[in-house]
Amino acid sequence: MTKTGWIWDERFLTHDTRAWSLPWQEPIDHPEKGDTKRRFASLVKRSGLEQHLVSIPFGPASKADLLRVHTQEYVDRILNPTSPAWSDAGDGETPVGPGSAEIARLAAGAVISMFDAVVSGNVTNAYALIRPPGHHAIAGQGMGYCIFHNTAIGIRHLQQTGAVARVAVIDWDVHHGNGTETLFYDDPSVLTISLHQDDLYPIGRGKVQDTGSGPGLGANLNIPLPAGSGREAYLGAFERVVVPAVRRFRPDLIVIASGFDSAAMDPFGRQLLHSAAYRELTTVVMNLAEEVCNSRVAAVHEGGYDPLMGPFCGLAVVETLAKRSTAVEDPWIKTVANLPEQHLLPHHDAVIRECEQLIIGVPDGAKSAS
Repeated sequence: MTKTGWIWDERFLTHDTRAWSLPWQEPIDHPEKGDTKRRFASLVKRSGLEQHLVSIPFGPASKADLLRVHTQEYVDRILNPTSPAWSDAGDGETPVGPGSAEIARLAAGAVISMFDAVVSGNVTNAYALIRPPGHHAIAGQGMGYCIFHNTAIGIRHLQQTGAVARVAVIDWDVHHGNGTETLFYDDPSVLTISLHQDDLYPIGRGKVQDTGSGPGLGANLNIPLPAGSGREAYLGAFERVVVPAVRRFRPDLIVIASGFDSAAMDPFGRQLLHSAAYRELTTVVMNLAEEVCNSRVAAVHEGGYDPLMGPFCGLAVVETLAKRSTAVEDPWIKTVANLPEQHLLPHHDAVIRECEQLIIGVPDGAKSAS
């Protein structure tokens, strides 16, 4: 029987990213605010799904947990600000305000607790709806609205305790998972796969030829899909690249870096996914996990800035993990599901064919185990 873990706490809403001050115009709300997460959590609750989920208790990550990934200087700067005034995590657009450090520690701690629950078998799989996100943060700097790299902190915790040896991270956020790539680039124990809109953010990152270095060569895969990619492009990339790569790597845990900014109505991306597509992608991951890692899947929330379609995409993922359907119908799906770009077009196929050539370079988990 599938038991799906769930993490959500209203304290995540208290990370205040303030308004953006723009030249020539009045300030506008910062895009990484709490409303999309609150609406996602509300939908899970109002649908009745929440009562079938296992609430996972969690607390803030310790400083030692953070230091497994981030530098001493960076952790000290975030945790011990010199004044109560606002600061920034390092890129000029990732606010750190009063109380933000504690919420960022809470997000990292939530991921640690979720990973422990999945790996121990207390739950089959799980979703952590947290903020701030993490997949852009690097060792000595936050960026892209990310303060600490929540997933990397959770992975290093598991490896430190000996709970797992190898982890695969599948990142379907519309932006390249540059932090994940950078932190694990020379590490053969973590397979990092990023499916993202080509050259969207960070500009110049996420190229097909960036496959890792040293002992980690082959353990980093980028699938830079063209803007306007829809359901069949993503499913094709999963079936032809992600599945055989993860199958070859044979991880002990599969992590989904779950951003919903690849959905069609998101203001920061130009991809065309919808809730049914996310449901299908989740099913592919679950079937793969059943084959290679005893069904262990842990989804970590990342980006997504559309308060309309985004929550329905999130509900679809959690429903699929829990193997339960609710009465909720996505009112937005008909707007985009029949667009011609939902099909696999020649320029989508060309990118996937290029990426297929990289699978042979992925570290062979069977050989590692022996």
